[in-house]
Amino acid sequence: MSTYPVESIRNFSIIAHVDHGKSTLADRLLEITGTIAKTHHNKQVLDKLQVERERGITVKAQSASLFYSHEGANYLLNLIDTPGHVDFSYEVSRSLSACQGVLLVVDANEGIQAQTVANFYLAFEAQLAIIPVINKIDLKNADPERVEKQIEKLFDIPIDECVRISAKQGTNVEKVLQKVIEKIPPPQCNTADPLKALVFDSTFDHYRGVIANIALFGGEIQKGHKVVSAHTKKRYEVNEVGILTPNEQPTHKLYAGQVGYLIAGMKEVTEAQIGDTLFLYKQPVEPLPGFKSAKPMVFAGMYPVDQTEYNNLKSALERLTLNDSSVTVHRDSSLALGAGWRLGFLGLLHMEVFNQRLEQEYNMSVIVTAPTVPYKAVLSSAKLIKDRRAVQKDMLYIDERRVILKYLFPLNEIVVDFYDALKSLSSGYASFDYEDAGYQAADLIKMDILLNGNPVEELATIIHNDKAYATGKFLCERLKDAIPRQLFEIAIQAAIGKKIIARETLKAYRKNVVAKCYGGDITRRMKLLKRQAEGKKLMRKIGNVEVPRDAFIRVLKRQTDK
Repeated sequence: MSTYPVESIRNFSIIAHVDHGKSTLADRLLEITGTIAKTHHNKQVLDKLQVERERGITVKAQSASLFYSHEGANYLLNLIDTPGHVDFSYEVSRSLSACQGVLLVVDANEGIQAQTVANFYLAFEAQLAIIPVINKIDLKNADPERVEKQIEKLFDIPIDECVRISAKQGTNVEKVLQKVIEKIPPPQCNTADPLKALVFDSTFDHYRGVIANIALFGGEIQKGHKVVSAHTKKRYEVNEVGILTPNEQPTHKLYAGQVGYLIAGMKEVTEAQIGDTLFLYKQPVEPLPGFKSAKPMVFAGMYPVDQTEYNNLKSALERLTLNDSSVTVHRDSSLALGAGWRLGFLGLLHMEVFNQRLEQEYNMSVIVTAPTVPYKAVLSSAKLIKDRRAVQKDMLYIDERRVILKYLFPLNEIVVDFYDALKSLSSGYASFDYEDAGYQAADLIKMDILLNGNPVEELATIIHNDKAYATGKFLCERLKDAIPRQLFEIAIQAAIGKKIIARETLKAYRKNVVAKCYGGDITRRMKLLKRQAEGKKLMRKIGNVEVPRDAFIRVLKRQTDK
């Protein structure tokens, strides 16, 4: 690694909208540089997770070191392939911290889309060199001229800087590598400076502990060095350093400007914080800025199906959140579902992928409840008067095609379906962002669910007054389908205070007590029916309605058909 000075290093990411061909381009770059053998099996080589291969999308940024010769000089190119879906934009922003430039890939057929714009501005704000790459020029309906004009108009990048390629067929991909060397500057750092390493990603290995992906902003590191974490102040001895090609390849040393991995005996998942700075023992440095914390869009409760699995699930969550630091975790508990956690995700796809990874990588079965938001209650207060939904604050036309709308929203209005509905209605073009605007008074009420007059605490909910009837009716209908029939009738009611706003009745199992009556006097028949009715009435008074756990799950679970 010492033969590659800072001037010969290029660190870059591939960014694009989902399905514009990032991973395919990464495959071709790996083949051209001889990092992997050229075979027809090379599809999504850097997508290592099972969930990525099943869904055909990238959810986790992956890095690889490429060695390339250009005009008689040898270069070390550190490539990071990033996700394209908006739910994983945090992965993109973290990856850019280890880079000096990006390849902005745009589909020659689809043109510029929402995440193309969002990712461009991430790179632009980070002051990175941007190389526009127009992919899929082999498609029948490809229109690279139109896409070049879009890039020039929206991003102010001259048309002659665009590179037209077909990543699938390998057309013109070599020119991309040449552009990387010519246009992307080397890292601004020095091997003579004290060690300063940024942890920009990390994974957990059951045998070796935490494996941290690092970018060196100064100095050098090797096996045996004693390093200190700026975040935890703990000291570690380096066991192994190396590069990813794309599999782990141990090396003697890593030098300033290079990107690689480090194993240093970190056994606890909390010890490798993404965004942390590592420095040599007794050579402290000013810590790097780290990363802005992720902003959750969707919140949901997560509980083990069996409470005996609580500790195993806790361990799995800790290890998975080490690898996916955009998930926020808070302890929670429920009388019906037991001890669990309240998790914040960047979107519904993020939530689905996280659950799938828990199941596939850690063999964990979990219950995920409907999303909820926090409220601040003022007891015995005056009547709350603020209306619900959104209040428009601003409307700004950027050009004839784009507009920014600013609204003041109750958080409860956006956490469930708003984001998905927005994407669906706009065919994925609309982008959405929010920030906390504090608490405001609103016309909220507590709605209880009663079974035979007894409130069920787990199903009590805070809701806006205008939505009370529809939600109460929906919950009662759902419970009627979920609770098994008993030997006595069950009244399922939604109540606000003492006022019943919705009701469903679950009929009792009924034995045919008049089956033995063949003809005869009607009074005999009526006597038997009356005695049965009295028994049912008594049973209803003393009978305890047992709601099975799976009934709670079916009621609480978010339903797409709601």
